[in-house]
Amino acid sequence: MANNVIGILVTIIVYLTGMIAIGAVFSRKNKNVSDFYLGGRKLGPLVSAMSAEASDMSSWLLMGLPGVAYLCGMAEASWTAIGLAAGTYLNWLFVAKRLRVYSQKTSSITIPDFFSDRYHDKNHILSGISAVIILIFFVPYTASGFSGCGKLFSLLFGWDYRPAMIVSAVIIIAYTSMGGFLAASFTDLIQSIIMTTALVIIVCFGVSTAGGWGAVADNAKQIPDYFRMTVTRSFSAETGEFTNGVRYGFLPIVSTMAWGLGYFGMPHILLRFMAIKDEKKLKTSRRIASIWVVIAMAVAILIGFIGNQLSANGSIGVLYQQGENKSETVVMEIAMLLSKHGFLAAIVAGLIFAGILACTMSTSDSQLLAASSSMSENILKGVFGLKLSQKASMLVARAVLVVIAVAGVVLAWNPDSSVFQIVSFAWAGFGATFGPVMLSALFWKRSNKWGAAAGLVVGGAMIFIWKFLVRPMGGAWDIYELLPAFLCAFAAIIIVSLVTGKPADSVQAEYDEVREMLKK
Repeated sequence: MANNVIGILVTIIVYLTGMIAIGAVFSRKNKNVSDFYLGGRKLGPLVSAMSAEASDMSSWLLMGLPGVAYLCGMAEASWTAIGLAAGTYLNWLFVAKRLRVYSQKTSSITIPDFFSDRYHDKNHILSGISAVIILIFFVPYTASGFSGCGKLFSLLFGWDYRPAMIVSAVIIIAYTSMGGFLAASFTDLIQSIIMTTALVIIVCFGVSTAGGWGAVADNAKQIPDYFRMTVTRSFSAETGEFTNGVRYGFLPIVSTMAWGLGYFGMPHILLRFMAIKDEKKLKTSRRIASIWVVIAMAVAILIGFIGNQLSANGSIGVLYQQGENKSETVVMEIAMLLSKHGFLAAIVAGLIFAGILACTMSTSDSQLLAASSSMSENILKGVFGLKLSQKASMLVARAVLVVIAVAGVVLAWNPDSSVFQIVSFAWAGFGATFGPVMLSALFWKRSNKWGAAAGLVVGGAMIFIWKFLVRPMGGAWDIYELLPAFLCAFAAIIIVSLVTGKPADSVQAEYDEVREMLKK
């Protein structure tokens, strides 16, 4: 095995071993299911901020975003990034503190729990619907993470995809099932540091190899519309062709920025808000999270520009040819180029690949916990009324996590499957179902459980309707399904809440009490 591959492998093994060690350490801190799923609400400002953002970004940060910038330039990449940055900030600003205080008041440990507790839904209608939604969207979402890890190892070392994918899944399952929420949150912090380091290394090495900042800028200027925010070159994976000179007008911009709405409904991010130790330090968390997201996405877009210049001067292969798009491998190509400069450089390149793994694993572990909590706490114990001791509850929690992970492995079994395409669809699904309900629960006293139930159902249904029936019509209908589904869900909440009567006095009194607590 070449020295550069050995160096990369050593770094990745050290990284993966560290993740398992963290899981083992935090396994001793889980005394009950609240600790396992919410960490006993003990997250500090730094861990909560970086854990939330690391669990959000996934491999999109080091693969998807640079790939879009490599192919299409500023417009498509930047409007998406702007929407996500705005969504991050607004979520921390408006939702974080209210959800932390309200969920502690109601003693909720999962998002479905909070919905039922907020509206005093003793029949667990809301938690049941919410749990089903989480399972529908999170199991394939988790599968995409397993698939990404398997494909990375297969590309790097020539390993067969399935064994590589299984090994990756086993490691994620190991530290998550042992350490629960605290292990996932702390590993997310470590993974965010690794991601940041990887971004910095890629930019420094890439710019140097590309011939400097001037060469990168000059190359970008020669690509039609590459620097412009109002015109785009759209790539079609089906035809393998670009559409040049298409006006990136108001509707496409709004549709692309609508990615930011997804934050209001992401269970694995909202859980970080519920787990914060001191709501008074949320301002610190908000600043850390917002600054990191803006810088990380800006650097990721810059890497796409750098990769384009490296392709132009022959340092790496051309990542787009007629009918073939490999632009998402731009970071891997730069890392492999770096690894050829000696064993120490290979170690550093291994850190970049560990960063790609970190992006994927930090999302998969959080999704596993959210899906597991929905099945064990909200369906088995909430809907079906299964009575369990604390010890039995912990065993069930870990068992359910393993079962869901196995289901994810099965879905990711085919290396040629289109499981990655589900990611944007799942993001839209959570944003359009949980987002409107969360906002109305926190900010509208008049909303009731029937309105919330209508929002969940309408939002989920519209995602499928718009994605598979309306959007294929093209033209003005070619809008990211999150935006119309989000608006329809909000409309359903308002209409149904108004026609079904006011919520119970106890529900309104609790809302007023929480509002007074927020003023302190």
